[in-house]
Amino acid sequence: MQNTQKIFISGATSAIAQAFARRYATQQACFYLLARDETKLEAIKQDLLARGASEVSTCCSDLGAAQDYTTLVDTAITALGHIDIAVIAQGVMFEQADAEQDNSLSRKMYEVNTLSAIEIANALGNHYKQRNSGALLMVSSVAGDRGRQSNYIYGSTKAALSVFTDGLRHRLAATNATIVTVKPGFVDTPMTSHYDKGPLWAQPEKIAEDMEKAIRKRKGTLYTPWFWRYIMLIIQHIPEFIFKRLSL
Repeated sequence: MQNTQKIFISGATSAIAQAFARRYATQQACFYLLARDETKLEAIKQDLLARGASEVSTCCSDLGAAQDYTTLVDTAITALGHIDIAVIAQGVMFEQADAEQDNSLSRKMYEVNTLSAIEIANALGNHYKQRNSGALLMVSSVAGDRGRQSNYIYGSTKAALSVFTDGLRHRLAATNATIVTVKPGFVDTPMTSHYDKGPLWAQPEKIAEDMEKAIRKRKGTLYTPWFWRYIMLIIQHIPEFIFKRLSL
């Protein structure tokens, strides 16, 4: 008989997080969902239960606010008993031009995308080290691989997140924990609804599928879809004198 997976998700109302949760609901997983919108959380809870989830607990919290995230994670651990899989998926993205003129927007992106995610991951890392097991998927972005004029403020929030997650993976390398830095490319979500979509865009379901595979394969860094690894490799290696002439 398959053990029931205990899954913690912060930023649970994000499209990627929802797609990931649906994959495990059919496996009768237990969930603890964290997000700021109580109405959306309740709708997601009912959807997961209808799909077969064994139990779904929710917590409404503003992930852009300074708070005791260790206690928040401890509450989730108490509710679930332990955590097998954690997904950290909260994120906001404002227009680059707006953030250049309004520092409060830059600050908000760092508070939500980076600071809350790091504090939650720190607490989860301690839990995994104590248990000598667990999987954590940190949803970062290819935008953090190289600063570009079109979105370098948002990208820098994700760059910090990627480096932190790489370090956490190194810290827990002697354990059986799996720490995955997830780097999606363009994803068709409500956050990107105002962008024109092209062949490089992926659906959240594809990202979630790749995330599930990454756990099984114990990957360290996941570019998803796969071709973004090579796109970003090229972008990272463009000489600076050429790069400055490009509109990226």
